[in-house]
Amino acid sequence: MAARVKKGDTVEILWGDEKGERATVHAVMPAEGKVIVAGRNIIKKHQRPTGQVRTQAGIIEREAPMRLSKVAPVCRNCDRPTRVGFRMEDGRKVRVCKRCDEVMA
Repeated sequence: MAARVKKGDTVEILWGDEKGERATVHAVMPAEGKVIVAGRNIIKKHQRPTGQVRTQAGIIEREAPMRLSKVAPVCRNCDRPTRVGFRMEDGRKVRVCKRCDEVMA
């Protein structure tokens, strides 16, 4: 499967409370079809201290994964959310913006 969204890409959130906001991709989980976006989709986890292992106790805030279909990569050339296509250039497969037809870095 081709990677349409990669770690370090800027994405725009298309759905939910944070619709329209832009952020950087922190991690991609292609097998689950999910992505972790830095500073977005924050959840609170109530963590109890465990026996021998030193764990942080209390209420921990962290980013939760969100569906890949709920984010759109932002093209650096046209600065708009876009779909991603692929093209062969110099023997390499590169990602291409469907709006401006430019190579996405």
